[in-house]
Amino acid sequence: MSNTTGSTHEFQAEVKQVLDIVIHSLYTDREIFIRELVSNAADSLEKMRLTQLTENEVFGADLPLEISITTDETAGTLTITDHGIGMTRSELVENLGTIAHSGSKAFAAALKNAGKSNEASLIGQFGVGFYSAFMVADEVSVYTHSWRSEGEHLVWSSTGAGTYSIEESPDQVRGCRMVIKLKEDALEFCRPDRVKSVLGKYSNFVGFPIQLNGERVNTVEAIWLKSKDSVSEEEYKAFYQFTAHAFDDPSYRLHFQADAPLVINALLFLPEQNMEAFGMGQMEPGVGLYCKKVLIDSHPKKLLPEWMRFVRGVIDSEDLPLNISRESMQDSSLVRKLGEVVTKRLLKFLDKEAQDDAKKFQEFYARFSRFFKEGVATDHLNRDAIAKLLRFESSLTEKGEVIGLADYIGRMKEDQKAIYYQVAPSRNTIETGPYVEAFKSKGYEVLYLYESIDDYVVSSLREFDGKQLQAVNSNEVDLGDVASEGESLSESDTTALCGWLKESLAEGVEEVRSGKRLVNSPALAITPDGEMTPQMRQMMRAMKPDEVDAPKVILEINPRHEIVKKLSVLSSSDADSAKLVAEQILDNALLSAGLLDDPQRIVARTEKIMERLLAK
Repeated sequence: MSNTTGSTHEFQAEVKQVLDIVIHSLYTDREIFIRELVSNAADSLEKMRLTQLTENEVFGADLPLEISITTDETAGTLTITDHGIGMTRSELVENLGTIAHSGSKAFAAALKNAGKSNEASLIGQFGVGFYSAFMVADEVSVYTHSWRSEGEHLVWSSTGAGTYSIEESPDQVRGCRMVIKLKEDALEFCRPDRVKSVLGKYSNFVGFPIQLNGERVNTVEAIWLKSKDSVSEEEYKAFYQFTAHAFDDPSYRLHFQADAPLVINALLFLPEQNMEAFGMGQMEPGVGLYCKKVLIDSHPKKLLPEWMRFVRGVIDSEDLPLNISRESMQDSSLVRKLGEVVTKRLLKFLDKEAQDDAKKFQEFYARFSRFFKEGVATDHLNRDAIAKLLRFESSLTEKGEVIGLADYIGRMKEDQKAIYYQVAPSRNTIETGPYVEAFKSKGYEVLYLYESIDDYVVSSLREFDGKQLQAVNSNEVDLGDVASEGESLSESDTTALCGWLKESLAEGVEEVRSGKRLVNSPALAITPDGEMTPQMRQMMRAMKPDEVDAPKVILEINPRHEIVKKLSVLSSSDADSAKLVAEQILDNALLSAGLLDDPQRIVARTEKIMERLLAK
């Protein structure tokens, strides 16, 4: 479709959907299109500044790194110009005709969930900021020349109606000049005073001069280099909102300077909203790396651990070489050390905040718990510090109330050997099941873990503060004698019943034994050592249902339970009926353990048992 003079293209389908949302749905806060376009221009200038450090030949080398905005009330236009890296013909198609990193479906879903108060902040977070121009534009034209000397002089134009054109446009300078022909109901944005107020609101911290009709309007301050006492709450909030494309207040803020082992000036924010919860996919790292106010990388992937990708802000270190490339930075021991120092400082800060205001931290943790759990499973260097921040419900808390592992250890019984936990889908599943009975009777607290990722968390952590983490349904649990009411089967009758059950249930059990951890339930199922946990087995079965065999379990019976005592008698007098009851006991135990693959067979067997009872 393209040729040397001009071409017409259709937008990618996802772009058409985004344009439809932007043009027809987003009417509040239309002014943010200026913020987004200025931010894009600043990004282009940052890339140009880095390019000048690495390239010998640059088109228009003497052009200033600044953003120029002009208004024309007569023509009804707003023009935003930067002398950044510019674009080639293929880059115009790739950058303005497609959405490479986030689809419109996720954008639309997030928009629906956000409500009117947050809709504007989503535009920048989904990487569709350029299209915000069409909220106010009848037509958008982008005049450009790449930083490469051999680049073409081009103009990209569109009305947002489904197609765009790319044509030659002689005598373009390096960068982009974006001309917005404003709609009738958006002519306020070609008034200098209106544009100036928007720039002051959103773009005060842009790291390049912004000229409005020839007058410098932004006051650029690297507030991360200032002392905390000299920065106001309003300045912090404005900086956060600009850097994070956000409209909310941050949940937490950490601003610190350090001289050893590295010179560090850091300003970090923890947001209020978890954007991954909107289904938009994994966040990009949001902490920019600077050296003496010069941006090295706005999204460095190996600066902080991957699980910290929700953190926003700036890390500036004058110890970094200014000409470090993004490629060499990934493997730089200096950058790695810098990240380690900041990570430890942030974790220590959060631990103190959690102790000082437990309720506030609980609300924050509820939104971001998956990141901390991911950290325990993947960040070996900081695992113990992250583990201090984990929070769970327990057998001693009310529903919705949580505690940390340190609090748990602080109220352990003197004779308690381990930190006990159970992974299950809900509190009700745990408390109506058989596994916590004995722990409650001995006064041992049990942590309730409800998410599938929790299995990975405890298997990665293994212990905390010298105390082993142990599942209540583990084969290794030994609680000693548990006080139970009721007369028990004799030792010989119990042994005989275990042998009969092992023979009758041979296909489903590896071992049958008398259990010490049962109080009110007749039996429970335990996964043998070395086998997958029930949660991991369920995940494997969901992915490969034909490759996961039915489990063989250890069945523990309660010799004091009436069902078990009567089964002992029935096994001698009516073996067929006893076998049905035994199978039902096993399936009930498998169901409680999350190991029953075919619940329907319980229904069929229950009907057989009822038939036998009614026939008598």
